[in-house]
Amino acid sequence: MESVGFITVLYCVYTIPDQLGLAALPWGNRTMAGVYTIHYIYRALIYPWAQPSMSPIHPLVFISAAAWNIINGLSIGGWVAGYGPQTAADWAGRLYYIECGLVIWGWGLLANMFHDDDLREIRRSAMRRRKEQAEKEGKPAESVEKLYMLPKNGLFHYVLYAHYFCEWIEWSGFLMIGGLGCVPARSFLLNEIATMLPRALSGKRWYIEKFGAEKVANRKAVIPGIL
Repeated sequence: MESVGFITVLYCVYTIPDQLGLAALPWGNRTMAGVYTIHYIYRALIYPWAQPSMSPIHPLVFISAAAWNIINGLSIGGWVAGYGPQTAADWAGRLYYIECGLVIWGWGLLANMFHDDDLREIRRSAMRRRKEQAEKEGKPAESVEKLYMLPKNGLFHYVLYAHYFCEWIEWSGFLMIGGLGCVPARSFLLNEIATMLPRALSGKRWYIEKFGAEKVANRKAVIPGIL
């Protein structure tokens, strides 16, 4: 479903400039389209492939998520394809902010990938142990459908949903590239926080119920030391 987002952005980038009579998009526009596409190549293609298994999803949730990605893709795609900045002059004086935004975005993406993989390793390690045990007993290995453990590496020392926090950092960098006046990037970040924060807070309550307050200890839900 997430692939429709970056496909929509690419479609806008390749079709709208001609309709607006633009010979070429400024480098800032191409930069924003590029980092958006890189994120969703990871999220839509690499992430599902790397998952040991995926939980089934309700059709309504799938349709809603796909619709949101299309709307978000049209919003960002239209802005970077010419309905926002149209010339290099529109980006004048913003090089420093763009460079800082790219650094923040890049570290956010890498941290997001690291913490995603840490969660996957919980499932992979359980699968390896089950396979080894099955080989010893001469039986076929059973798949690990559901396995829940407290992740402990990286920012998981401090929060239970470090991958959410890192994604917010990533899109904060994206907003910094476009500037506060980039309404699609600002709306995207606020939507991410608005949808993921309640899940993180309810998820913390679930962790406490399953593992106990002592094991969860002083970990926050999603923002280290704050929330």
